[in-house]
Amino acid sequence: MLNDLKEQPADKILMLMQAFREDPREDKIDLGVGVYRDADGNTPIMAAVKEAEKRLWSAETTKSYTGLAGDPEYGRALGDLILGDAVARDRRAAVATPGGTGAVRQALELMRMAAPGARIWVSDPTWPNHLSIIKHLERPSSPYRYFDDATGQVDFDGMCADLDAVAEGDLVLLHGCCHNPTGANLTSEQWDKVADLIEAKGAIAFVDIAYQGFGDGLDADAEGVRKLAARLPEMLIAASCSKNFGIYRERAGLLIAIAPDAAAAKTAQGTLAHLNRQNFSFPPDHGARLVTMILTDGTLRAQWQEELEEMRLGMLGLRRQLADELRQRSNSDRFDFIAEHRGMFSRLGATPEQVEAMRRDNGIYMVGDSRINVAGLNARTVPILAAAMIDAGL
Repeated sequence: MLNDLKEQPADKILMLMQAFREDPREDKIDLGVGVYRDADGNTPIMAAVKEAEKRLWSAETTKSYTGLAGDPEYGRALGDLILGDAVARDRRAAVATPGGTGAVRQALELMRMAAPGARIWVSDPTWPNHLSIIKHLERPSSPYRYFDDATGQVDFDGMCADLDAVAEGDLVLLHGCCHNPTGANLTSEQWDKVADLIEAKGAIAFVDIAYQGFGDGLDADAEGVRKLAARLPEMLIAASCSKNFGIYRERAGLLIAIAPDAAAAKTAQGTLAHLNRQNFSFPPDHGARLVTMILTDGTLRAQWQEELEEMRLGMLGLRRQLADELRQRSNSDRFDFIAEHRGMFSRLGATPEQVEAMRRDNGIYMVGDSRINVAGLNARTVPILAAAMIDAGL
């Protein structure tokens, strides 16, 4: 059996990480992997998380399973953080998952069960693992235009034109905020128009929200998903706590299904628990429990929000610094979009050849489509990146 297996395509980001590790240059810069880093290049544990862990260590009395859906309080607390009062709780079904990736996978499993003929519409570009999971599950998909490389902005006219072909029951996969890989977000007015389009088509909005709090703030970053939830009878949301709580290795994710009414939500809850049982049985609890403790304790929550805001403002400062540095070096405003983008990522518009030149000549590692992790920079390395970009011909 094993002799009949074929080599699978290598993950480009993992390959990039390996190449970076093997590069002997001391001044190399890693802008590829999507992990938050502070000015010293570390991915710190947030103080609120540390305090929650101390409390959990002293109070926890068992390591027994929670339930197939995870702790219901986790689903309520994180669901409230994302949705606010946009939709009644009794219309929400939720299950804990191994990270946001697990939530995406379970959402697509649910789609395969409930609407096997539905098509998934995916932004071009999108997070590569979206496409990988869709392909693995053999689901039909189509791209819709999203990003204009020439302007560094959302191609909203192209997006709407492509989504005009959406059929009733299709899934439209949207990034809730801090679009990965571009960093270009929809405006409030554009979210309204997307809601109009999806509602008119009778389609299902499927929102992946992995960076809430990294863009314009916790509530502002959830505005799009809340607009959709308030308007649409059904919706899927895949959420991740890896970035905004800094608990990457704890794999704390959540899948929310919004149903037309409480009865349908109850059926969806049972179905989601069934899918968890088939794929991994009981979900991990440690990270989810830390998130629950932080969100339901006033002191811990205030501490966490303060730390999260510091991270957000730090990334905005790096964006502004890079845009200013490039304006000075290029004598133009063509890179101002970097300061307008939000979250960890921006796509610079470099060719693969220019990306390779920056790696070869300057030890700067970024994904081949020129996506950079802004959080991989600091005040010292911003001018180095800017000079390398201009030298490479951007």
